[in-house]
Amino acid sequence: MDKFEKEIMVVHINKLFNNDYFEGFLHHSQTDFHSIILNNFEWMKRGIAEQNPDYKQPIAYCIIINPELKKVFVYQRSTKAGEERLHNLFTIGIGGHIDTPDFNKENNTQENENPIHKSMFREINEEIHIPEQSLIEPFVLGYINDDSNDVGKVHLGILYLIKTNAEEVYPKDSEIEQGKFIFFKELEDIFSKNEFETWSKIAFEPLKRFFENQ
Repeated sequence: MDKFEKEIMVVHINKLFNNDYFEGFLHHSQTDFHSIILNNFEWMKRGIAEQNPDYKQPIAYCIIINPELKKVFVYQRSTKAGEERLHNLFTIGIGGHIDTPDFNKENNTQENENPIHKSMFREINEEIHIPEQSLIEPFVLGYINDDSNDVGKVHLGILYLIKTNAEEVYPKDSEIEQGKFIFFKELEDIFSKNEFETWSKIAFEPLKRFFENQ
């Protein structure tokens, strides 16, 4: 199926933001957009949603970290990546659209069937290899909204930190040109020398504060 014919999760901006519109990063403690999304989402063909800024497409944007070693998974998107506007850019976030297979309509309680979580784990499993038996602990750090460009105008990032005790993490998807688990100090050096996608730039400071508070 053409990717633009797939039905994906969207939320009308009036229901999403109400009086809580923001630009850049917002910590989860300030507004629980995660719950707002689960209570107000709709399905829409991706081709229509990409052209309709009245709706935001939620994306679970996941940063893989080892908090003990202060390591972060960083990679460069290949020209095979699904979003052409992000080709060749470096990133620290793994994520994708939430589509109908991520939602079980027969068992749709938030407790038992969270399509955001299902999408998150599906994307992680498709794109990277975390050694078996490694602990994996996700939590929402906050949210990313950037209306300054065409990609950001129709997407909202749910910024997850995925904690693991794995010492190495490897890419396994053709959409990743190159990627590796590195120390955060190395990431700061890479940021100064390479072009990163906008969401990664926004996520960098919250990630830095997280490590500083460990």
